[in-house]
Amino acid sequence: MIWSKAESAPREVIEETQTRRLKETASRVYAINPFYKKKFDELGLLPEDIKSIDDIQQLPFTKKQDLRDHYPFGLFCVPMNQVVRIHSSSGTTGKPTVVGYNDHDMSVWAEVMARVYTMSGTNADDVVHNGYGYGLFTGGLGFHYGAEHVGATVVPASGGFTDRQLMLMKDFGATILACTPSFALHMAEVAKKAGSDFRKDYKLKSGIFGAEPTSPGMKAEVAKIWGINYHEVYGLSEIIGPGVSCSCAHSDRLHIFEDHFLAEIIDPKTGEAMPDGQRGELVITTLTKQALPIIRYRTGDITSIIKEPCKCGRTHSRMESIVGRADDMLIVNGVNIYPSQVEHVIANSKGVTLNYQIVADKKGHLDKLEVLVEISDDILMDSVGEMEKIKKDIQASLLNNLYINANVKLVEPRSIERSVGKAVRVIDKRK
Repeated sequence: MIWSKAESAPREVIEETQTRRLKETASRVYAINPFYKKKFDELGLLPEDIKSIDDIQQLPFTKKQDLRDHYPFGLFCVPMNQVVRIHSSSGTTGKPTVVGYNDHDMSVWAEVMARVYTMSGTNADDVVHNGYGYGLFTGGLGFHYGAEHVGATVVPASGGFTDRQLMLMKDFGATILACTPSFALHMAEVAKKAGSDFRKDYKLKSGIFGAEPTSPGMKAEVAKIWGINYHEVYGLSEIIGPGVSCSCAHSDRLHIFEDHFLAEIIDPKTGEAMPDGQRGELVITTLTKQALPIIRYRTGDITSIIKEPCKCGRTHSRMESIVGRADDMLIVNGVNIYPSQVEHVIANSKGVTLNYQIVADKKGHLDKLEVLVEISDDILMDSVGEMEKIKKDIQASLLNNLYINANVKLVEPRSIERSVGKAVRVIDKRK
């Protein structure tokens, strides 16, 4: 089932729509926003120079720091009396990034999230358990209004209070679960410890997970333990929130809603365009946002894009699951490492769970890496021989697959701190 005919439009229609909307967006920001006018002028560029989507590379990049530098509302392109919603980042590393929406933008957000829900098989008969945080974070409310748009019943559970969430999922008959994958695993651990029968106690059929890079192994684990179809959603507050792309039942790649978002892949060092299928940094231009249109936003997320149509009938380009971030990539003794790569090795190891943490430090002038991994409940901590074998196997896999020497430390079940939001996977003590 497909929510909108736009999702299965011919490639030429998609690109015609993108070209028309890119021209409109370029003209709008140049006429209204001093920041973009200055950027265009510095490049000697006028909006009418944009003839097609191929001209996107002439346009200037926008970075997260640009939003911080114009805090709070300096990049808005509508007067404040037209702004009906404000969201922002946490601001833990300085001023938060602030985003605004007018009525039109709220309709666009509900529309793309309706597409996400439809991909997961959600309709008016479903009960959506929304475990994303409500508040300034875009997750909770983005998922909330999308579910209402398709007519589903929404349980606004938000984050935390695991026991209570499990009770509500059971008693209210939730059929769709929306939360981070790490929190889904955490809830499964708690339910299992309480003696729950997953097939009998819960009616879940699908889950929509996002907000953190996730390995194929973790996706498979979440799907298996809950007995559900796993759908991955991607988004970021600067662009719209959740709803930029989502995976369907036929592909582990995520369909980008190209009539609203123009996506590129660039070399994160040079800024040059990368060929289809090659990994690089994802750059997104909003095509229909009015309150805060963004030109060529450098997301920092590493992925790849292909244009081949999908078996589901959708024709929009598909992006690979986020491999990692350009700014959270670890360089250990000259080797580039993403947390999701380490997670993939752990997922293929026996006797351990997918709860882990990577600790980078220095030993003299050299980097050293320690990987903490929780053992499974059925492995005894006093089984020295078995523990040593598991440890050596993981260390060998990390060396053979990622070319890194790491000290693997096996720790007790549930000893690594859990998070109701994005899991903290990396601690870099070298900084």
